[in-house]
Amino acid sequence: MIYLLEDDNSIRELVTYSLNNSGLETRGFEKPSDFWRGMEQEQPDLVLLDIMLPEEDGLSILKKLRNNPPTRKLPILMLTAKGSEYDKVIGLDCGADDYVPKPFGMMELIARVKALLRRTERKDPQPEHTIRGLYVCPAKHIVTVDGEPVSLTLKEFEMLCVFLENRNVVLTRDQLLNKVWGYAFDGESRTVDVHIRSLRQKLGEYADVIETVRGIGYKLSEPEGTR
Repeated sequence: MIYLLEDDNSIRELVTYSLNNSGLETRGFEKPSDFWRGMEQEQPDLVLLDIMLPEEDGLSILKKLRNNPPTRKLPILMLTAKGSEYDKVIGLDCGADDYVPKPFGMMELIARVKALLRRTERKDPQPEHTIRGLYVCPAKHIVTVDGEPVSLTLKEFEMLCVFLENRNVVLTRDQLLNKVWGYAFDGESRTVDVHIRSLRQKLGEYADVIETVRGIGYKLSEPEGTR
């Protein structure tokens, strides 16, 4: 089940019709109040969310979904007329999984939705990780440094988990964009660098576990004897 929150009737009807015809059961909502009532009845597998809405803006709704444990990992794709790079970064940093600016082609939107559903399919629980004084529990969304909890944004946490799943493997910026944000967009690779800097700052004395590989990207180096 896919929920679409879009106040433009023509867009909402077109997207709902196209997704339903593609085998993706979709329910459209015009107002946030209707959407929240729908969420009380059934939690969808994915949400398409506009930003410019009556009653409550899409970013506020996104933050509420991410701060609520039952919907924290719910796949969310932003669908909005705000298409500047700054707006994309804001939406993605707030926890969106992907971002499609208007106007868009229906074939592209359907492909993005299907790709996001594939990426977010439930997987076996990830193991816990310990590297020196750094501890990460993906299942419980816990990160500690020397026993002290560390608060990471959703994307910082996902990036750290990607590094842990690919220990000692060099990952390019494009690979990180695709694995963490699920999209590739020319000129936005510096988004990775910004998140790496922030992540390193929060890891404190263990920031050096994430190495810069000059001219290529980054890797997480694991000292011998740790796991």
